[in-house]
Amino acid sequence: MSMIINKQMKVTKSILILFALFTFSGSFAQQNNEPYLLNIAGENISKAEFLRVFQKNNTKDQAIDKKALDEYLDLYINFKLKVKEAIETGLDTAKSFKSELSGYRGQLAQPYLVDKDVTEELINEAYNHMQFDIRASHILIKLDKNASPADTLVAYNKIINLRKRILAGEAFEKVAAESSDDPSAKDMPATKERPEYKGNGGDLGYFSAFDMIYSFEDGAYRTKTGEISMPIRSDYGYHIIKVTARKKAMGKVQIAHILISLPQNAPEADMKNAQTKINEIKTKLKSGTSFEDLVKEYSDDKGSVSKGGVLPEFGVNRMIPEFIVAISKLEKPGDISDAIQSRYGWHILKLIDKKAIKPLDDLRSEIKQKIAKDERSNKSKESFLNKLKIEYKFTENQKTIKDFYKVVTDSIFQNSWKAEEAKMLTAKMFSIGEKTYTQTDFAQYLAVKHEGIPTQSIESYVNNKYKEWQEYLLFKFADSKLEDKYQDFKILMQEYHDGILLFDLTDRNVWSKAIKDTVGLKEFHSKNAVNYMWGDRVDATVFTFKDNKVSEKNARKFVEKINKKEYNHDFSKIETMITKLSKDSAAVEYKYDKFSKGDNKFVDQVNWQEGASNTLNDGNNLIIILINKKIAPEQKTLSEAKGVVTADYQNYLEKEWLKSLRQKYTFTINREVYNTIK
Repeated sequence: MSMIINKQMKVTKSILILFALFTFSGSFAQQNNEPYLLNIAGENISKAEFLRVFQKNNTKDQAIDKKALDEYLDLYINFKLKVKEAIETGLDTAKSFKSELSGYRGQLAQPYLVDKDVTEELINEAYNHMQFDIRASHILIKLDKNASPADTLVAYNKIINLRKRILAGEAFEKVAAESSDDPSAKDMPATKERPEYKGNGGDLGYFSAFDMIYSFEDGAYRTKTGEISMPIRSDYGYHIIKVTARKKAMGKVQIAHILISLPQNAPEADMKNAQTKINEIKTKLKSGTSFEDLVKEYSDDKGSVSKGGVLPEFGVNRMIPEFIVAISKLEKPGDISDAIQSRYGWHILKLIDKKAIKPLDDLRSEIKQKIAKDERSNKSKESFLNKLKIEYKFTENQKTIKDFYKVVTDSIFQNSWKAEEAKMLTAKMFSIGEKTYTQTDFAQYLAVKHEGIPTQSIESYVNNKYKEWQEYLLFKFADSKLEDKYQDFKILMQEYHDGILLFDLTDRNVWSKAIKDTVGLKEFHSKNAVNYMWGDRVDATVFTFKDNKVSEKNARKFVEKINKKEYNHDFSKIETMITKLSKDSAAVEYKYDKFSKGDNKFVDQVNWQEGASNTLNDGNNLIIILINKKIAPEQKTLSEAKGVVTADYQNYLEKEWLKSLRQKYTFTINREVYNTIK
């Protein structure tokens, strides 16, 4: 594999590494006394291993072609020799190599460090939620996610008492306005900074999957319409939820609307006028007046008037509930709603487009990505960690964490707490497999990872850090076992290991070397100059007379004048002539060059005889080719052929390099085993 590499092309490194991975796979030591197929620089490679690599790049069920097999065997030997050389030169010990391989490993390990069954359940759950839009109200009692048990109990009892009031008959909206810590539930008087706001009584409008934090979404979808949920804990505190509506998912829609605006608490007269106006618009629509004309005449939404009232596409959680209800009754594009009232005034809607929820198979990848960034991913993580604890015989002494409540002080919040303050604590805290972690280890972790919040209690902070540390070590331990547990991961990591080495060494010996070795490149061109020849060419000027601004007669006269010796190649004089020919300097374009066949379709169409060609036509443009002279085949200079010469020089360097590697390292083919493949 050879190619020209420069600084800008370094960005393709990962692509080239993947090419190497697909073309050649790493191999492993001979096992079970299976006869070897190859021995390359002391490494035995089995028939099964070679076939795995070969069939990775060829159709598995087709008969093996002898020629293709022989060619691949030769390429595979070259690959293994290069990797051997990279290791011998110490490239695998370089800090940059280790860092790059570690980065790839982090990405490749991720699918192995989750509970795939739980992730699949979450995908299906999210998709099921997406089939329905929910309208819900809530009451929030704020509580810090790191609150102490005592504060947590106070908040829980408070939300339970609010729930009891509602179940006893008080209106949800009234209790929300009085007691919810969500400020949008309450009425707010006008200030200099904002107008008067009428509280929503806890009404959150419509939403679907991923529109709310997962704990809230899950609680809402588990609550039946009309019922009041038990308290639900989120990072914001405790919620009780009342589901007021549940309907088939709207999907994505685009509408146009006419708005007759009406401020909240408007006078009775203004309210009547607005209703009269919206009824007048509805009557005109029924009589045949176009929706767009009525938008221009009546709508108070100045931002959409110029667009015929059309609003950007939106989902269920991006629009007021009154719109969602009205849209659910519109079936096809062009349908128009009845007049509807909202806190903004009166509206009439016209459906432009409606896109239903796509099938699960089409959304699976998108949903999976959202889950990875969402709170619900914790369920998969927790399940995976619990399985790890069972698999690797996790044991824990839970009492040991309490010792830290006494030795950790508020200084930890000022980044000044030291591990020495817990030097008397040395007991075993937990073990994972063969590894044991002590209080001393945790003290050192605390001393480095003190990024706490001063409002947290010491107990809460220590507990959170202990959980964080424990999870980190469990994942780290599981990651260290991936090669032992998953053969496919082991193979993949070996492939990346070899692929990065192959790239780095080939870049050093071939690609970059060919560019930097200017003396060698020049010498190579000189020795092989006969391979870099121009074919027949013509020295010519292409004149294009634009958009019929110059008559064909005047165009030919113009070119004939240019053909005179005193004007030949004197472009300043040509510019002067163009000015005389036309007031519009853009009326004539010209291009002077040496043309080979295929460089210019118009030059290709004319006879290569000196002088002006026949007039050609390209739509509204006239084209005349002025042939100055025909050029016989000649050698290309290095600058003219540099791209091709550099590529050929790279191929030459690689062949010479491979020749030296085959002399440096021994390799043998077990022909008896090889013939069983053929």
